[in-house]
Amino acid sequence: MEGNAIKWVECPRDAWQGFSRLIPTEEKVAFLRRLLEAGFAHLDLTSFVSPKWVPQMADAEEVLRALPPPEGRTYLAIVANEKGLERALAAENLTHVGYPFSLSETFQRKNTNRSIKDSWPLVQEMVERTRGRLGLVVYLSMAFGNPYGDPWSVEGVLEAIARLREMGVQEIALADTYGVADPKRIHEVFKAAVDRFGPEGLGAHLHARPEGVLAKVEAVLAAGVFWLEGALAGVGGCPFAGDELVGNLPTEHVLPFLEAKGLRTGVNLSRLPLLAEEAARLKARYA
Repeated sequence: MEGNAIKWVECPRDAWQGFSRLIPTEEKVAFLRRLLEAGFAHLDLTSFVSPKWVPQMADAEEVLRALPPPEGRTYLAIVANEKGLERALAAENLTHVGYPFSLSETFQRKNTNRSIKDSWPLVQEMVERTRGRLGLVVYLSMAFGNPYGDPWSVEGVLEAIARLREMGVQEIALADTYGVADPKRIHEVFKAAVDRFGPEGLGAHLHARPEGVLAKVEAVLAAGVFWLEGALAGVGGCPFAGDELVGNLPTEHVLPFLEAKGLRTGVNLSRLPLLAEEAARLKARYA
């Protein structure tokens, strides 16, 4: 990152995908426009997945079409298979696709319906088909361990990053899907990754209980990583986690914390309280 800038990715997609009631498309668009007006430059805003599995995101194309042109901002959508990639490549206004790649075999099958072994060729296809058209982010979920008893090690994380980099994936976010990693583990993994690959193109998508948020953020920063993700009011997180208090890092708490450290986010902090209230209202109405 340049100077004291930090990359903050706001993730309404992660916030909304588990809601039981459908948010009208126009309400999604109005909220996303307010985020843009407040200075958010990186949005994870929808996904191209089967409406049968995630009905909340069935309006992905419509939402993107209704937004102003990105003009230097990031509009990212999650894709999990070839069909989703086709839709993403045809969509208006999209700048990036994100692929969730779990280091836990159990979770990869649960989340994308394919094995880790079968996921590598899909990543290669994404690299080739997005080249020159869309940015590609791979989210390495279960990057800090998993609750299934599947094998995990720091070296395994580094090997996955190395393989992705060899394939041409430049942007890789390490995700703590269940919010179970403590700051020590988070720092250990990121420090090892930065020591081997440098900080450029490494990000953190963490979930946490409210009392654990800032310590986890500190752990990432201390390792030299300056790309973080979260959601207003801490909405969202992993629907499989089984702990309702675990959610995304709450933007309205983290951004002032970062700015107090001299890290510029580009977001108008005075807008955060009302935006957080609006995010909480959407949850109350549609979750």
